[in-house]
Amino acid sequence: MNTGAKRVAERRSASQRRSGSGRSKGRSNGPGRTGGAWRTAAWALGTMTTLLLGLCALVMWWIQAPLALGQPVVELTVERGRPASAVAEDWVQAGVQAPAWALAAYFRWSGDARRIRAGSYAAEEGLSPQGLLAKMVRGEESLESVVFIEGWTFAQMRSALARAPGLRQTLHGLDDRAVMQALGSPQLPAEGWFFPDTYRYARGVSDRTVLMSAHEAMKRQVDKAWEQRRADLPLRSPAEALVLASIVEKETGQASERARIAGVFINRLRMGMPLQTDPTVIYGLGPSFDGNLRKRDLQTDTPFNTYTRRGLPPHAIAMPGAQSLLAAVQPEPTKALYFVARGDGSSHFSADLNEHNRAVWRYQKMPAGKTQP
Repeated sequence: MNTGAKRVAERRSASQRRSGSGRSKGRSNGPGRTGGAWRTAAWALGTMTTLLLGLCALVMWWIQAPLALGQPVVELTVERGRPASAVAEDWVQAGVQAPAWALAAYFRWSGDARRIRAGSYAAEEGLSPQGLLAKMVRGEESLESVVFIEGWTFAQMRSALARAPGLRQTLHGLDDRAVMQALGSPQLPAEGWFFPDTYRYARGVSDRTVLMSAHEAMKRQVDKAWEQRRADLPLRSPAEALVLASIVEKETGQASERARIAGVFINRLRMGMPLQTDPTVIYGLGPSFDGNLRKRDLQTDTPFNTYTRRGLPPHAIAMPGAQSLLAAVQPEPTKALYFVARGDGSSHFSADLNEHNRAVWRYQKMPAGKTQP
């Protein structure tokens, strides 16, 4: 081989070696670049997952954490058809210290936004967004209450209703008969036919609804007591038992004496004696009674004066409680026909007039410092 051919062959061989070496380097660098891309993608995915899990944890913590409130109790009335976003805004305006958008987003995310019920609600300290939504979904409204006291008259009861917060007044201006007509009991007098208790109601409820609850409760209580009556009573109906129970309620100073006081009145009814009970006279005097019962009052005849008239008055004089109803139908057997207040809430009972007169002198007329002869 001549020198020129030899040089050409050497150059070709060197070129081939360089080319092979380049291909070999190219093949070794390819997997390195691919591995780097995968590591970058994995890192990004891990970061995103961590952030997402952290966000979810933050959201779960927030919906279960107590809401900050501008006052101890935040109240809100949710109107029917109000969208969840507007309800969230209303809560914030009312005093819930949270982003309205966050509340609205949670309401929608929960899937219960359309189940929020109209009503009056209260957010108390410690309530979370989750608890707030659950309260509105279940309709756990913020309730007000009105209390009717044993021994109250119907006039006192209506006065309490008129002052009750959040109660819609629909019976204002109606007389007692019209009220009973509205309650579906036109045949009954208003006095006494409402059970004394605490009645809870949602804001916006009508006074008629509360009265109906008390009326139905008293009818049940009267029927229950009448079913437990003694067979030998001089009472002809549940209504008469109610009348007697109202007198017992007004006359009782100590609860332990209810049945004995009822026994005195039962004895008088059996014998045809006037009941001679001051509370009925006072009731008959009405607004003219000034707190001082005088002799002329006892002698002034009214349908409720049990000094001038025998038997029970036309209807109850107050609202009796359950214990007075039971005492009226299960009176204590006693020979007593009289009783007088001792001044300490208890009564002295007497079987005859002479003993009674001595007790009256001792407990009500005898000057201080003197002793009974």
